[in-house]
Amino acid sequence: MKLVVGLGNPGRKYEGTRHNIGFDVLRKLAESVTEKPKSRFDAELVDASLGGDRVILLAPQTFMNRSGSSVVAARDFYKLENSSVLVICDDFALPLGKLRFRRGGSSGGQKGLGDIITRLGSQEIPRLRVGISPPPDNWDVADYVLSKFRKDEVAEVEQSINRAAQAVVDWIRHGTEYCMNQYNAN
Repeated sequence: MKLVVGLGNPGRKYEGTRHNIGFDVLRKLAESVTEKPKSRFDAELVDASLGGDRVILLAPQTFMNRSGSSVVAARDFYKLENSSVLVICDDFALPLGKLRFRRGGSSGGQKGLGDIITRLGSQEIPRLRVGISPPPDNWDVADYVLSKFRKDEVAEVEQSINRAAQAVVDWIRHGTEYCMNQYNAN
């Protein structure tokens, strides 16, 4: 069993924002699942079969900076190792649409990932970072990540969401190392 966590902020106000790309990838993964999301662990949860394995898709509803409490509750309930948890989050240090897998490491300033690392007590948590491009020079980072994608970016964002969803299925089937080789170079 795997736990796939998509990071974002709940509510209509945040739909379509750069910070919610983790939620968008989960939504794409859940398209083939007939089950409706359940509320559990302060999250929306979908129990799915992807890549031949049982997968829990978890979208914490605690707001980005407190995502860890939801992840810990789900991980502990399902008795999973940290290596069976994949966190999907935005990364403004990456060009728009670029994907990057990591086995672990620091949060890189991503506050949701930072809270998960703190609460799980380890940096060794697989993650998939989805590039949202750097903020323009005169933008505050918080304002930028909470902004919506521009119209000229939407097609590329949709393509990266589709690619990230396929990357998650590859992670379930083949693991982090395989995905690092497949996706990090492109």
